Amino acid sequence: MKKIIIEVDGMMCNMCENHVNEAVRNNFNVKKVTSSHKKGVTEILTEDSIEKDSLTKVISDLGYTVGDVEEEDYKKKGLFGF
Repeated sequence: MKKIIIEVDGMMCNMCENHVNEAVRNNFNVKKVTSSHKKGVTEILTEDSIEKDSLTKVISDLGYTVGDVEEEDYKKKGLFGF
């Protein structure tokens, strides 16, 4: 499982978060996507890697500015974080 963290500038409210989340869901096979306009970040959990250029284009096409895109291996934590 992969975790992708994207800096997204320009999200101002919950509706902006929803627009980004919906665009990611509609264009890529993801397990989970969450956005925070307060943190300026979108986080994606997916089985496979997603091409950074494609991801940047989908979000940029909505009118937001994409900063750094980081990908890391994700391991689900147990009930107590172990």
